[in-house]
Amino acid sequence: MYEGGRANRTAQRFARVWGLVFASGFGPRRWVRLEVPGRRTGRLMRIPIGLADLGGRWYAVSMLGECNWTRNVRSNGGHAVLRHLTATPVELVEVPAGERPPILRRYLRIAPGGRPHIPATVTSPDDQIAAVADRFPVYEVRRADGSLFRPRHSWLPAAAVGAVLLWMRGAR
Repeated sequence: MYEGGRANRTAQRFARVWGLVFASGFGPRRWVRLEVPGRRTGRLMRIPIGLADLGGRWYAVSMLGECNWTRNVRSNGGHAVLRHLTATPVELVEVPAGERPPILRRYLRIAPGGRPHIPATVTSPDDQIAAVADRFPVYEVRRADGSLFRPRHSWLPAAAVGAVLLWMRGAR
């Protein structure tokens, strides 16, 4: 679905659906929708992404390497919005390639959708991950005011499960 690092029509449709799901707060708090103005059109681009946590910090990893959203983030000075139930203005600060390997390893562990795109595995030796780290941009996520970013837990999944369980109990 990502031939040449670009999403085909099917991938674009899935991205639209997952973006809505992530933004609404369903799913783990690491699933968010990134919103950033396009560098050419200025039109708001909405991209579903998975965040990796490591050492109390959160990181956005581009599973496709250098792509549209990474270029848009750079052209917008790192400013963007992450949406998971609520909108949080953030600053994405690019991590130097030499510091990316442990973050990439964590991302590979928790983001199964990214695994086919990164030529390494969770069990790959450090030097193999370091060899590809410069090809996959990683951004530390900070709140717009510079403080640490911590995604909020959503009550929606628990509420949905509770509603289904109550409905099932009443249907007996």
